[in-house]
Amino acid sequence: MQGLEIHLAARPVGKPQPGDFDIVSVAVAEPGPGQVLVRNHVMSVDPYMRGRMNDAKSYAPPYEIGEPLHGGAVGEVVSTTVDSLRPGDFVLHELGWREYAIVDASQAVPVDPSLAPLSAYLGVLGMPGLTAYVGLLDIGSFRPNDTVFVSAAAGAVGSVVGQVARLRGAKRVIGSAGSDDKVRYLLDELRFDAAFNYRTAPVVEQLAAAAPDGIDLYFDNVGGHHLEAAIESLTLHGRVTVCGMISQYNAAEPPAAPRNLMKVVGKRLTIRGMLVRDHYDRRAEFLREVGAWVRSGELRYAETVVEGLRNAPTAFTDMLGGANTGKMLVSLV
Repeated sequence: MQGLEIHLAARPVGKPQPGDFDIVSVAVAEPGPGQVLVRNHVMSVDPYMRGRMNDAKSYAPPYEIGEPLHGGAVGEVVSTTVDSLRPGDFVLHELGWREYAIVDASQAVPVDPSLAPLSAYLGVLGMPGLTAYVGLLDIGSFRPNDTVFVSAAAGAVGSVVGQVARLRGAKRVIGSAGSDDKVRYLLDELRFDAAFNYRTAPVVEQLAAAAPDGIDLYFDNVGGHHLEAAIESLTLHGRVTVCGMISQYNAAEPPAAPRNLMKVVGKRLTIRGMLVRDHYDRRAEFLREVGAWVRSGELRYAETVVEGLRNAPTAFTDMLGGANTGKMLVSLV
């Protein structure tokens, strides 16, 4: 039996190009002791993957040239050598970008498709949702009556941040997005109090208009001019959660902004970065609270689904360019 894999063919310079990826057919092996063979049904493409395509020291090792990429995926167990997982079970694991994966049973997390669609375990109930939950409540020290600003607010993480803030009692929730359609989605579907298209006017001006009394907490997915604008609007002892800086991922030169970092001193701001992998101890509480909101319809989510593993590289580059609303996913079946 053969299966397709997506390999890294070259390290991208700037925006990834089709030639940076290879589509390879490989023989599907049988699982060894303590392993399961999984047929992937859906996989995730995420902004952090762009950094791992560079040959640079970071919090995670870079992808290797000529080897399959990897990331979150949910699939069905085809064969197994362990008693804890049986054929037909569905599991969440980190060996996406391929049709079939040999997964150590210790690294396979069972998921129940009767409780939520398989795709939800890669988005609202998965790593992006947990990132939003921990980043807002723990890293950002959210307090009821805060005014919260979220960049990339229509994405997988930002959309959950804004809704959790609203459901937890925020005074005002403001989001930025890259199109008028996404702005309408934030206002009409997710019930943000204010939202703006950052492409139509300077962020600093639009944020000041949306939050005339300032903001207490900024959840940063973008960096650059968004972070500069947030520093201008943050109130005394304001807080910033830095989750990502997608505006810089394809940049060949250092960003011009933020140019106002001295205001961090005068305003006594707290700026704190985060990696979700440090916070998996919060997963049970996150699933209990956010899962209940999803089931009740109080928290909504969107997915942009691309069909076919061969189209995963395009889905990835489109996601970096903001083509998705909510979570960008690739369906393999």
